[in-house]
Amino acid sequence: MPDTQLNASTTYIDPTNRPDMNQTSATGNVLSLDPDLRAAVLRVARVPNLLVACDYDGTLAPIVADPTKATPTAESVAAVRALSSLPQTTVGVISGRALRDLAALSRLPAEVRLVGSHGSEFDVGYIDELPPERQQRRAELQAALNAICNNQPGVRLEVKPASIAVHTRAAPRDVAQRVFDAVRSGAALWPDIEVTTGKEVIELSVVPTDKGLAVDALRMQVSASAVVYLGDDTTDEKAFAHLHGPDLGIKVGGGEETLARFSIGDAQEAVALLELLLFTRRRWLFGEQAVPIERHSMLSNTHTVALLTPAARVTWLCHPRPDSGAVFADLLGDTAAGHFTVQPERGGIPLGQRYRPGTMTVETRWSGLTVTDWLDHHRTGNSLIRVLSGSSRARIDFVPRPDFGQVHIRLQPLGDDGLLVLGSNEPIALYSPGIEWEITSDGHSDLARATVDLGAMGGNAMLELRLGTDSIEAPRVPLDERQIAAEAAWRDWSDSLKLPSVAKDLVRRSALTLRGLWHKPTGAILAAATSSLPEEIGGSRNWDYRYCWLRDASLTAKALVDLGSTEEAESLVRWTLRVADNTDGHPERLHPLYTLDGTELGPEAVIEALPGYAGSRPVRVGNAANGQVQLDVFGPVADLLCALADVRPPEEGDFALMDAMVEAVERRWHEPDHGIWEARRRPRHYVYSKVMCWMTVDRGIQLFERQGRPVPDVWYTLRKTIADNVLDKGWNEKLGAYTVAYGYEEMDASVLWIGLSGLLQDDDPRFLATVLAVEAELREGPTVYRYRWDDGLPGVEGGFHLCTTWMIEAYLRTGRRADAEELFAQFIECAGPTGLIPEEYDPMTERALGNHPQAYSHLGLIRCALELDRS
Repeated sequence: MPDTQLNASTTYIDPTNRPDMNQTSATGNVLSLDPDLRAAVLRVARVPNLLVACDYDGTLAPIVADPTKATPTAESVAAVRALSSLPQTTVGVISGRALRDLAALSRLPAEVRLVGSHGSEFDVGYIDELPPERQQRRAELQAALNAICNNQPGVRLEVKPASIAVHTRAAPRDVAQRVFDAVRSGAALWPDIEVTTGKEVIELSVVPTDKGLAVDALRMQVSASAVVYLGDDTTDEKAFAHLHGPDLGIKVGGGEETLARFSIGDAQEAVALLELLLFTRRRWLFGEQAVPIERHSMLSNTHTVALLTPAARVTWLCHPRPDSGAVFADLLGDTAAGHFTVQPERGGIPLGQRYRPGTMTVETRWSGLTVTDWLDHHRTGNSLIRVLSGSSRARIDFVPRPDFGQVHIRLQPLGDDGLLVLGSNEPIALYSPGIEWEITSDGHSDLARATVDLGAMGGNAMLELRLGTDSIEAPRVPLDERQIAAEAAWRDWSDSLKLPSVAKDLVRRSALTLRGLWHKPTGAILAAATSSLPEEIGGSRNWDYRYCWLRDASLTAKALVDLGSTEEAESLVRWTLRVADNTDGHPERLHPLYTLDGTELGPEAVIEALPGYAGSRPVRVGNAANGQVQLDVFGPVADLLCALADVRPPEEGDFALMDAMVEAVERRWHEPDHGIWEARRRPRHYVYSKVMCWMTVDRGIQLFERQGRPVPDVWYTLRKTIADNVLDKGWNEKLGAYTVAYGYEEMDASVLWIGLSGLLQDDDPRFLATVLAVEAELREGPTVYRYRWDDGLPGVEGGFHLCTTWMIEAYLRTGRRADAEELFAQFIECAGPTGLIPEEYDPMTERALGNHPQAYSHLGLIRCALELDRS
């Protein structure tokens, strides 16, 4: 499966063919709107609960001589209908017309909230609710206005439930002026009458009428976070006056002073604006069409990582480090967050995509076009290099959006050598010799487009995105030599590995992926390359995994040690020692995870502007698990130290770290903790955590004994004490198996480590029974779930690939090789076309879930292949 091209018959959703609202819409050109207005629409479309309200005549419907024929345009009805169907979105029409007339004339869907009589009618039965004295006053008002308007040509009275409107649109100017003067000097002066003046209309009401109050009422009813209001009349000024904060007011039609922040030309532009609002909010709510997670390929140079879709769209790249803000974050559902796309001018699905064997270079092929992508490292930072080769014409879209699209940037062309990205805290330049760019704006930031005729350029074009520098000078080393050097480093390393005969190619790709997640400058290892890819499509279990967990990193490094590579493990041990030194002699205070620099994480935050992958929100930066107590983290580190000592002489730092961890376990093993899965609930006495505490002491004893070091007597006592405790209290008599925590009946895949750790022998009846219980409760087809107990979080999740690999190992240890081989075959089928595996898998929808690629999944594959090869 890895190092092979995508089969031509395989289909997937190609996001590069998504509609672009910067282009002409069905009814008008969105680009004709003020760029500041477009930017304001982009912002307001991302609030949690949105109220969209507008006037009727002159906004949804054109002004006509006969008011009874003022029907809304088909485009405006379609936009309003679509907006009203969105979740967390309310649409209201606030008109001067009587509510019954508004409903009959507009024929808008029931989801649209109709408000008549300039805000005084909220339902059809309103007239029946008027007290008798108000009904009497309305009758007197009607009589007075009839006396003024009788026999006046072109003047029409509109009788409403609580008001009377005098229309003069069809009257001669002198007649209209005479009638208006009579009304203003007569009934309009009555003390209990509310007067509203509009375009060629004056309305007198027996109750207060105010579109601003109507907006406030709707805002309160739907708990709107922000309001968008469009109106063309002077009566709409009261609505504009009530807008504040993130609200957005738009005056339709010009010529008069207005309280609205923006003005547009006419009702056609109003439709274009509503369509832009619809497109942006729908995209924010649901995300754009999402490429399946497992189909993304990862680029790496051991300094940073990037993700690439099957159609050569760079959809994820963080700078200056993998745990920094993203320059391209289209992966999380929004082109406004940045992407870098190369495709044939004619479009179309690629013929295939593959890794060049033994490297982290990706080739994507169409007929007449091949795009070759890899990451390079230079003195001041990193480079993403994209080589276009072939004979056809290619289209390039360069849309950098630093810090997840939250930074406004401008692009400065520098002749035909390339572009500078202005506005980012970190320098960024695009070296693109011979390519002519067209710079436009999306209303927020610049984007660049170009069309390249490869035939006219000799069959090749180069793009080098340089991060950390603003230089666009020609490179001193020829491009082909740079590629050879970059690939040779990966290929030489992968050729040095001791690969099993089982799934050899997949193991090689997994090893390359794990090394790609290694951050060479610091020695830390990423748990995954991404943040906030969902554990449930549309759900909220979206976490940031771009950090170094002591547990995950140690398991990753040990898998590479098992394949014969120690460089990653040695650098991780040095990193861990530095982190432990910062605890001031209290290693029990170690956090579960750290930044790549080994510093503590800041608070977990949410990027509200991003819709999330396939609409899965929130998008998180940081991870609140940083503040949890996870006593299991020492076990994998101790196991790694033992594995390293078997292949090279241990250093004094190894012994010091082991001694510190055993001391930490001695102090705290008896405490409850939050466990391996970081449940957001009160601590418990998790069986897995106790087993890992036992394993810490056991591996410490093994390390010291094998190296001829004296073992403190207390270590032997501590190992036995912990073993006796967990074997006794972790056992559940009712279920006949070890369960998630002391005194609880729920099963958890992590209890398989009661045997995988060596605490119980492979043939121990208690281990055999626990394997059967986990299988019965948590395995579904090709996957194994972590648990089914309440973890204090909403929603559900998929099966966890690492747990699947634990089950495969448990099958092998308990003599069930045929079951192990069957499950392993099903597991590797979950890999993507280039051999990468994310965190989870949903057996019902048969789709991947979670962050990608996940170190856990790949190290689990390596462990299983090695065990299958040995047994």
